[in-house]
Amino acid sequence: MLEVTSQQPAIDGWFATDDAGKPHLIGSKCPLCGTYVFPPRENNCPNPACSGDVLESVALSRRGKLWSYTENCYAPPPPYPAPDPFEPFAVAAVELATEGLIVLGKVVEGTRAAELKVGMEMELTTLPLFTDDDGVERIVYGWRTAGGDAERSDEEEQR
Repeated sequence: MLEVTSQQPAIDGWFATDDAGKPHLIGSKCPLCGTYVFPPRENNCPNPACSGDVLESVALSRRGKLWSYTENCYAPPPPYPAPDPFEPFAVAAVELATEGLIVLGKVVEGTRAAELKVGMEMELTTLPLFTDDDGVERIVYGWRTAGGDAERSDEEEQR
């Protein structure tokens, strides 16, 4: 097993962490109509009723409600990295608290789909995807259930 020398996002520009190490997604917002989009992009508002062509980069909510979920029971095919041995994992579709966007992501290891319930509060986290040949652990965003001791929602933090 390779020794991890550092961590880097598997895909640059989709999420970042604040000074406290808390992750947030990076999305885009149309300044004309207020429509949000994830993953981020620089142009072409996704709202068909809007002619906006320039989008602004914005930090998105860290929390939301579970909109739907499933369990992935098959290892991803090459060239995608798969753990050996492969174990099924839950995938969550979370409706972000403020923006209303629905964002798919893997659920933390140890949480099975049978433990999830539509409407439950979820919060963003990061997960290791794989370690490359240089010892760099590539990380992705993911979801975990927001338990009783979890941080307050984005709206509560802003009050």
